[in-house]
Amino acid sequence: MERIARFEKVSLQQFAEDIKKLFPNFSEEKIADIYGGIVLPRRATAGSAGYDFFLPFDVDFLPDVRVTVPTGIRAEIAEGWVLNLYPRSGLGFKHGFRLENTVGIIDSDYYNAKNQGHIMAKASVSSAVSLEAGKAFIQGVFLPFGITEDDNADGERVGGFGSSG
Repeated sequence: MERIARFEKVSLQQFAEDIKKLFPNFSEEKIADIYGGIVLPRRATAGSAGYDFFLPFDVDFLPDVRVTVPTGIRAEIAEGWVLNLYPRSGLGFKHGFRLENTVGIIDSDYYNAKNQGHIMAKASVSSAVSLEAGKAFIQGVFLPFGITEDDNADGERVGGFGSSG
């Protein structure tokens, strides 16, 4: 099997910056504790296509309330590949868990974005659920992609979400 990517944590500084924007009540100490407990995504079985992403802290999801979860994870991805993010199917069936952008697309050049390629998941549910830190909540699947013969993309990514237009 071809190895085309590597997961790693963003820096503590980047994680703290991003989490403070979303959860301003978290103390520096709590943020450092959360960061220390971040687990890199992994497959549950040898036959699994998806890499489970784990919640870095407890999250209460309430119906139709959007919550952005900073995972603390970035992915270095080989050119020609993309990481697609999906909800864990059990959460979708039981609680209507969904990603607000339907499928998260992590491009290979996102790794070098200003936010260190910090992968965040904005999600909502149709029925309330409280999920504990360490619970798998989304999964990422690496897929190859092609480009057209007349492709002339010459832009350069500098920002994070939505930065390419």
